[in-house]
Amino acid sequence: MRKDVKLALRRRVCTVNFLSGIRSRISTKTALIVGVLAGLVAALLVTPSVDGEAFAEAARQAADQPAGVIGALVAFGLAFVLRAIAWQRVLPDLPFSHALAGIHLALGANHVLPFRLGEPLRVLGVVRRRRVGIEAATVSTVTLRSADMVAVIALGAVVAPSAFFGLVGFAGWLLLALVAVAAVVGWKWLSNVAQRRPDVVMPGLVALSLSAVAWIAESILVRQVATWVGINLSWSEAILVTTVAVAAQIAAIAPGGFGTYEAAAVAAYAVLGYDPELALIAALGAHALKTAYSLVVGVIAAFLPAPALTGRFRLSKTSHTMVARPIAADAPVVLFMPAYNEEEAVEACIERVPDQVHGRRVELIVVDDGSRDSTAKRAEASGAEVIRLGDNQGLGAAVRVGLEIGVERAAAAVVFCDADGEYPPEELHNVVAPIFDGEADYVIGSRFLGRIDHMRPHRRFGNHVLTRVLQVVARQRITDGQSGYRALSFEAARSAEIIHDFNYAQVLTLDLLAKGFRYREVPISYHFRTTGESFIKLGRYLRNVVPAVYREINAA
Repeated sequence: MRKDVKLALRRRVCTVNFLSGIRSRISTKTALIVGVLAGLVAALLVTPSVDGEAFAEAARQAADQPAGVIGALVAFGLAFVLRAIAWQRVLPDLPFSHALAGIHLALGANHVLPFRLGEPLRVLGVVRRRRVGIEAATVSTVTLRSADMVAVIALGAVVAPSAFFGLVGFAGWLLLALVAVAAVVGWKWLSNVAQRRPDVVMPGLVALSLSAVAWIAESILVRQVATWVGINLSWSEAILVTTVAVAAQIAAIAPGGFGTYEAAAVAAYAVLGYDPELALIAALGAHALKTAYSLVVGVIAAFLPAPALTGRFRLSKTSHTMVARPIAADAPVVLFMPAYNEEEAVEACIERVPDQVHGRRVELIVVDDGSRDSTAKRAEASGAEVIRLGDNQGLGAAVRVGLEIGVERAAAAVVFCDADGEYPPEELHNVVAPIFDGEADYVIGSRFLGRIDHMRPHRRFGNHVLTRVLQVVARQRITDGQSGYRALSFEAARSAEIIHDFNYAQVLTLDLLAKGFRYREVPISYHFRTTGESFIKLGRYLRNVVPAVYREINAA
């Protein structure tokens, strides 16, 4: 392996380890329990101290001033807009909407989870949505968050140095030292990355200044809420309360820093000479507005902008279509039959296969998927070529092997149907016709467009439900999503990917549609099997297929 590749892999592993180690010293379960308990304790301590009448009056004042509420929320939101702009200046290829969504996602999560466990979601959001490198996303986040904390301390020190450091005390100086170390480490790390990657830029004075302006914007909300309880803060006082409360939240235990925020804010109000009881109401009101904003935008950020953090649930709309290539005059039609314990049906099924269709010879292959009976021997005795997989690997694996063989033989079309007699090999001519007529690259023989001799009611219902779901997901009219009779052009067979071994039906269709191959259905006849047994069980089928469909959609 080349030295530069090794270095890149090492950096990626180190970055992943850094992210996973952020909270590795405590288990998630323990953190949640401690966080919830801390929140409950804070609530028990805060609630008795709240003046109910004064709180109700403040709420009435807010209700009578909707413009003030909206203005406070807009100012609070502006702070995160500024932080998104700063992030863009470090990662120029990161769209503003995705930068803002990543920040909002972490903000919302931090108001639900304890110990600021939501912070890694800022990185995760842009890495998953925009394929931003995990190292670039992580180092830029660490650096800018450190800059945020430096700005908090700097603002507090500028507007009221003695009050600020008097309030934070020894812990404040320790905090300053830790933040300074984090800032230096982040800056050095970012500098190293920026030297190697043209898509990463060192933050200039503008980007760093935006961090300070963002905190000033947040102080507007604090100042507005204070007026509703009868406290008229000056701008410098509002900034002091904001910086002290935020600095205390760095070590937040409860979700959203509840309790810590209120205690620090009230202390700041008290140093400024304001009534602690009114100060508590002002702190609770400001925190409530911030929490409401954070939860709403956090939920929105999980889904917008597209793709949602949860991933897609439908194929993307596509306008491209694959262009069919000329077919060699002597190219055969390869028909393969996946088979597992089909000794009672395979011989009769093979006898029904035509020697040629559309003037082309038919090469028949039975892919024996680890049968424990005499399926392979009977297939060979009937004149079919048999490919043995050894152990039972699953229908998806058998189909994958059959497609690979068809491609190796440069087939004009690769077709497969089950070896249990349910699908008619003699109708091969109709199934491949759209390919040879130049109308399709991928053809499904639809039982529901043709004649069904017999199908159990629960299977008919299940087929209709699953097909309807596939139709919605694929954005394509489909009448039989589970059919076991399908034909692919050479190009489609060569491009096809079946991402799991259990089954192929839905993932193959989604894969080929996502790649722009033309889809058609033709009517076929269907006769329910009279020998053997079906190995498809609904519970196991859904457990395997649903996750595979989700992966296929989000890989497209």
